[in-house]
Amino acid sequence: MSTPHNSAEKGQIAKTVLMPGDPLRAKFIAETYLEKPVEFNHVRGMLGYTGTCKGKPVSVMGSGMGMPSIGIYSYELFKFFDVENIIRIGSAGGYAETLKLYDVLLVNESYSESSYALYQNGFEGHIVKAGETLCAKLRDSAKKLNFPLVEGRIHSSDVFYRENFGSIPYWQKVRDEQNCLAVEMESFALFHNARVTGKNAACLLTISDVITTMQVTSAEEREKRFTNMMEIALGIL
Repeated sequence: MSTPHNSAEKGQIAKTVLMPGDPLRAKFIAETYLEKPVEFNHVRGMLGYTGTCKGKPVSVMGSGMGMPSIGIYSYELFKFFDVENIIRIGSAGGYAETLKLYDVLLVNESYSESSYALYQNGFEGHIVKAGETLCAKLRDSAKKLNFPLVEGRIHSSDVFYRENFGSIPYWQKVRDEQNCLAVEMESFALFHNARVTGKNAACLLTISDVITTMQVTSAEEREKRFTNMMEIALGIL
């Protein structure tokens, strides 16, 4: 059954979906790692593909930026397309001074001041956990590949461009008060949708910039060079 945002029919999407924010990263993953990828969606340019990896079916689809966007796509995948597992593979800005460019972070909890969950189903909390079963598989995959993982809580923000206010920068306040290692904009809504639908979600992030040192990666690097987290995610198959 197609939706206004996804033209796929049931059976065209695998039980496990890798979900980068950038649809061009989804295209790159499909063309680089999947055998015989078939496009199942291009509505609004939000590309989605299904193929196989090591003989196992897997899909990859963009989510767009921010909680409203991933909230729509992930909920539809869970609710209408029988998807069981979604692994977000995205970029993040490092809050912690110990993080370096290209470090891979496994998110075990997502903190947000967003009202997404409150107005989605009345959930009043500000921290949502990742699915432990998926996280355990991702840890095992990283270990087999000999790829180091950093693990911890991150800040899932509704705001990218934030004006300065208060006595200290807001990011520093969140880092210190909420013990957040990094910031991104989607995982809180993804984890919440998994929680309300009884499905599984996890999140791997590659550090694309470090706020404390002002180091940054380019758009092309974010599209094509974050390969360690892609291989870790595919390794659970």
